[in-house]
Amino acid sequence: MNVEGKIKDCEYYLKQINHFNPDPHYVSYFFKVYLQSLIDVYDEILNQANRDFGLFISGKCTQEKFERKAADKKDKLALKFLTWFQENYEKEHTSTYTNFIKKTSHFFKENNQLPTIIIKICTNQRYQGDISQSIQVGLADGKIRSKEELQIEIKRQTPTFLEIINQKRKISNEPKVSEDQILASTFLEMNNFEDIEISHACEIYLSVLRRFLDESRIEIKKLTRWVG
Repeated sequence: MNVEGKIKDCEYYLKQINHFNPDPHYVSYFFKVYLQSLIDVYDEILNQANRDFGLFISGKCTQEKFERKAADKKDKLALKFLTWFQENYEKEHTSTYTNFIKKTSHFFKENNQLPTIIIKICTNQRYQGDISQSIQVGLADGKIRSKEELQIEIKRQTPTFLEIINQKRKISNEPKVSEDQILASTFLEMNNFEDIEISHACEIYLSVLRRFLDESRIEIKKLTRWVG
């Protein structure tokens, strides 16, 4: 597997999410393949460690297989890498956006589907704690039926949304939101993540994925220097 190619795939799928946003049908498709590609990146990091530490694990190299084989071989350096991998993975997913991607990818792996995608309005300039607001959009076969209907619904919901978000912005001493800063986007129906925009979270996560890959390679190289 070309792991750099998988990251480029994520970049491409993000572009497609942004292009089709807020259509839930297409966003769902490209978000799924985005998640699968980032899952593949983490899998390939373990595969690389398996090869470089000489564990010779056949088939898919899971964390459980890696730990069991390294323990059987009494390979302390391989076990040290796995501890590094697990601890740094958790550290990288402490923010709201990275935790959103983590929880969603785990849900996708377990269920082979996403939580329900919903369309909401939000601002194009985000501040911490900004709200989003659900809107009702007509769908046909899961796709937005009419762009005109979408714009009518955005316009209908805008006054209430502006009132609520600008009250929050005023209290927080943040810039006021104007009508031309409102857009429709896709979100997931997930507890504690109702106001996390899919495309924004995916964009933030790319830098996390690149950093984790680079740092894991450094860690593998450092530890395998001591082998033998």
